[in-house]
Amino acid sequence: MGNIDRKYAPVGVFDSGVGGLTVAREIMRQLPEENVVYFGDTARVPYGSKSKNNIIRFSRQIIRFLETKGVKAIVIACNTASALALDTVRQEVEIPVIGVIEPGARAAVRETANGCIGVAGTEATIRSETYTKVIKRLRPDAEVIGKACPLFVPLVEEGFARHHITEEVIDIYLREMKDTDIDTMILGCTHYPLLRSRIMAYFGENVHIVNPAYETAMDLKEILGKEGLLNDSGRPGEYQFYVSDAAEKFTAFAGSILPYDVAATRQINIEEY
Repeated sequence: MGNIDRKYAPVGVFDSGVGGLTVAREIMRQLPEENVVYFGDTARVPYGSKSKNNIIRFSRQIIRFLETKGVKAIVIACNTASALALDTVRQEVEIPVIGVIEPGARAAVRETANGCIGVAGTEATIRSETYTKVIKRLRPDAEVIGKACPLFVPLVEEGFARHHITEEVIDIYLREMKDTDIDTMILGCTHYPLLRSRIMAYFGENVHIVNPAYETAMDLKEILGKEGLLNDSGRPGEYQFYVSDAAEKFTAFAGSILPYDVAATRQINIEEY
């Protein structure tokens, strides 16, 4: 494929489930001409409680699947997989692979005044301390306070984002963080932007909330631009959705958060890749 054709190739985006749709949504907004192939690993969600070896194995399978679709770049729209698998898989493929952690960490360092940054994420992401490492590389004197919030993902996936039960869970998980000096907090899981207004209301105006989904889309734009791979067809992008299980449930959820109706989602057997 020449570089001219590659410009029009799709961008692959994957996540453990529906959370990565927040990243896909930002790519659609910021890069409206790009074609996107999205894969949600709904059979094996959540990733946040899985081991590093399994996350790497899952990520390799999904990347092999996306490569069959001729993608020109891959966005790991999952904090857990970005934390545990990105460095490994990046060395194994020829195309650019970007995660959501570096863009989010960079934005938090840019926003913070006092250097005290909170991170809410899955157990695996928090345990990996990847955000802490990236933030401290950018600002060595930063203080990073991480908190695992494992119930946030199922609450979002079951459609409870606006339910009062979610406010209670936010309070249980983030009460201690609220009493610290953080002035910036990273939504360190791609499901969490769907709770953003609730979390913002909980912390009040003194805490800046960072949405890594937006920052990742801007990173993708920059990388594609540098590589001469930005789609400049002048036509709106086309989107394909694939899952490893429960396609109908995914389609309904995707339709509720994406700016257009998702016609159909195809189910594939990811274990074959």
